[in-house]
Amino acid sequence: MNFLSRFLPKKDKPVEIKNNIPKEKENIKKTFAVYCHSHHGTEGAKLCAKCNGLLLTVMTKIDRCPYGITKPICDRCDRPCFGNAPTKEFLQIMDAAQTKMWLKHPIMAIKHKLAGMGADYAKIKQQKKIDDKIKAKEKAAKNKTKNKKGKK
Repeated sequence: MNFLSRFLPKKDKPVEIKNNIPKEKENIKKTFAVYCHSHHGTEGAKLCAKCNGLLLTVMTKIDRCPYGITKPICDRCDRPCFGNAPTKEFLQIMDAAQTKMWLKHPIMAIKHKLAGMGADYAKIKQQKKIDDKIKAKEKAAKNKTKNKKGKK
């Protein structure tokens, strides 16, 4: 069997899918803590009632994310799943805590920034593909009309 396996075509190894949810949850918890400590005067692991409620909502919705374990970063997502008001509050908290995160958790902030840049790059590439398809269809339609006019 081992001898014959040399001559058989090699099988591709399955692609390993990374589970981004635990890291995302940890990042969000730390960001909420930094925000709440600086804006609401809390200390330690405790958050104010408003921040704690929003954090619980966010954590529950992340578990139900339609993207599953390959979910993008929440603040770069096309379809935020928190609802309108919670999403707006969430984005405000993320923006307000951004500068303090660079001081309190610099490595996490750098990794998050790089992941965000990767998500932005992927969106740009995806939009470029869509635009190229549309241009190709328009060009084909123009060529079709030219060919029809040329035959008449």
